Amino acid sequence: MKVRHAHSEDVEELCELLNEIIRIGGTTAIEETLLPQEFRDRFLDGPRHVCCFVAQDEDGLLLGFQVLIRSDKLPEDCADIATFARQSPKRPGVGSAIFEKTRRHAAENGFARINATIRIDNRSGVAYYSKMGFADHAIDKGVPLRDGTPVDRVSKRLSLN
Repeated sequence: MKVRHAHSEDVEELCELLNEIIRIGGTTAIEETLLPQEFRDRFLDGPRHVCCFVAQDEDGLLLGFQVLIRSDKLPEDCADIATFARQSPKRPGVGSAIFEKTRRHAAENGFARINATIRIDNRSGVAYYSKMGFADHAIDKGVPLRDGTPVDRVSKRLSLN
């Protein structure tokens, strides 16, 4: 598995990968599918963009991606992280493979911490960030989904010092 920075040419494939996850539901706070330009603005070229790394198999298939973005809700030295892995075909280890590059990039660019906010019902996401060394920071109780269903969200933080 090769890990590299995402390129403009990856947008269509990454957008479809994310939209599949959104359609399946239950693991991302993003509830509406994105158009490629929306994906680009949000994760690749937008003003909040810090970095986007992809994992790619030996045949060139993009297996997943991880982004760091700035948030007005966080201190300046803290970036938000999001990780998405292809659901079909699934390939274990995608998030772990990407994370080291993301962590290093954050540290090299002046960030002291990384924040992950995960739906509490996304057990695999909560477990993944715990495995990467993130510790519980805060819980937002009953954040409503688009249909009004309340779902708690846990924020986990990783110190880069």
